[in-house]
Amino acid sequence: MIGFLRGTLHEKQAPQVVIDVNGLGYVVETPMSSFFDLPAMGEQVMLRTHLVVREDAHILYGFLTEQERALFRSLIKVNGVGPKVALAILSGVSVGDFCSWISDDNVAALVRIPGIGKKTAERLVLDMRDRLPEQTSGSAGVTTGLTAKALSPVDEAVSALVALGYKQSDAEKRVRAVANDDANSEQLIRSALQSAIKK
Repeated sequence: MIGFLRGTLHEKQAPQVVIDVNGLGYVVETPMSSFFDLPAMGEQVMLRTHLVVREDAHILYGFLTEQERALFRSLIKVNGVGPKVALAILSGVSVGDFCSWISDDNVAALVRIPGIGKKTAERLVLDMRDRLPEQTSGSAGVTTGLTAKALSPVDEAVSALVALGYKQSDAEKRVRAVANDDANSEQLIRSALQSAIKK
């Protein structure tokens, strides 16, 4: 098990990053909540990690805070919630808000997260009540070739939303609804995710 990675941030292509640890590049999937707070490329970063072993792949997930990792680990234990849906939840809502929604039995808020239907939301409320992480202060992959090719901020944002579970058409619609000439990809992703949760 890999508990954490500390190294140089080599590549960023939401929601995927590559961390250079002494010359070895680790591909890590991150929720947008962590991705937005990552340093610039070439700077040092430390991510708490969780390794998911599947028959066809070993996928490393990374988080800037222990609260995010703890919630991710609790979420993937819920029937019907895999790592991709857990990542979408963490990308769409803060740990604090998610805990509040569970405590308040707020199924309506949960179903606004991509990949969460009414049955899954009800299961989350039921199963997560006793698994919520302690609140303390603090703060599916993208194909390998994407980082080599410069994408526009809109295309990059759409790609990130698709990787988080949105349908291509829905991702394009949400990004274009918030797009403006001055916004970078991170701002577009953040705005598109916020608009999805508010509706």
